[in-house]
Amino acid sequence: MKVRGSVRVPGDKSISHRALLLAALARGTSVIEGLLPGEDVKSTARILRALGAGISPVRAAGITRATGARLTAPAETLHCGNSGTTARLMLGLLAGHPFAARLTGDASLRRRPMRRVTEPLRTMGARITEEHGDALPVSIRGGRLRPLTYDSPVASAQVKSALLLAGLAGKVAVTVREPHRSRDHTERMFVHLGLEVRERDGAVSYQPSAVSPQGFQLTVPGDISSAAFVIAAALLAEGGDLVVEGVGVNPTRTGALVVLERMGARVERVNLTAAGGEPVADLLVRPAPLRGTEVRPEEIPSLVDEVPVLAVLASRAEGETVFREVGELRVKESNRLELVAANLRALGGEAEARGNDLWVRGTQRPPRGRVETAGDHRMAMAFAVLGTVRGAAVRLSERRSVAISYPGFFSDLRSMGSGRGAGAET
Repeated sequence: MKVRGSVRVPGDKSISHRALLLAALARGTSVIEGLLPGEDVKSTARILRALGAGISPVRAAGITRATGARLTAPAETLHCGNSGTTARLMLGLLAGHPFAARLTGDASLRRRPMRRVTEPLRTMGARITEEHGDALPVSIRGGRLRPLTYDSPVASAQVKSALLLAGLAGKVAVTVREPHRSRDHTERMFVHLGLEVRERDGAVSYQPSAVSPQGFQLTVPGDISSAAFVIAAALLAEGGDLVVEGVGVNPTRTGALVVLERMGARVERVNLTAAGGEPVADLLVRPAPLRGTEVRPEEIPSLVDEVPVLAVLASRAEGETVFREVGELRVKESNRLELVAANLRALGGEAEARGNDLWVRGTQRPPRGRVETAGDHRMAMAFAVLGTVRGAAVRLSERRSVAISYPGFFSDLRSMGSGRGAGAET
């Protein structure tokens, strides 16, 4: 496949969730352009409507208006769909409100751990009832909270953001320290709204004030995690170049670009600008031969969502690549650690999960075989990229899951390519 032209990926999923949550807490109407029209963000919007916030429909390339309100008890169980971000951040928001709510999700989400959020929220004073151990469904009754200083055992933007939202909703101080720095979209958005949040000695602190957040305007940049898939396809192409327009390049999210540079990739940032406190750039990508590398534990928080597509690229690189301490992948939408390795082997590659490490050895043999996505959007997109190489015959178990984060992915993959191999079959 040769690549050409330009692609604009959907709005950043992490920023989209946070924009809606903060708009629901703000006074007045917020105007948000470029929200991701994926299923996960729609789950957040649907729940906020059930709590009394006014959220207009989330549509592709549209403007969403969100009017904050005094949130009220929902009439029924709040369904988070497949979205772990929705579930964990919503628990933080609900902790500061004096009513009861019950949260659940689909079968995949009901297997994902929630105690990393519920335990510190209990320490703050929220009353939380688990029905089936460390998972949804969970019932929460919020209200008067206590200040919290918390040493998180994991570097997780979802944990940190849930606690900051609890502090904002409950009007109490919160300090969170992590073993490694995680993505900082929540902190940036707090600052954009005039809220007091500071980072010192590796800890993030929120201090409440008499100032309430006001309605705001925000343009959501393109999602670097979605851009990673079209970047990967361009790197594996046989020629040409591709521009990925308007991508958020927040330093806590661009670990994949750092790793790709070590592997020999050619990804240039041009037309640098800013939106809502977030750095934005166009990314110019040209095909390049790749070599193996070691991805260190401290790098993982900045690229954890990109590990599947980086592993796919590693399977076409010279030599061996190892991803250290990626056990967190076991509790994503699927067990990504085991599934990435199994799928690469199913296509004729060499890969193995060893403890919490992922090992991949590159090959030039055409990938051929069936991929089990387990309904995981990032698995489907990563292995569709592998299906673009010459001689590939990659069959995906399903494609529908891409609607979670990148509804137009397969269309974009076809439009950017010329020649053979623009994707994978089902």
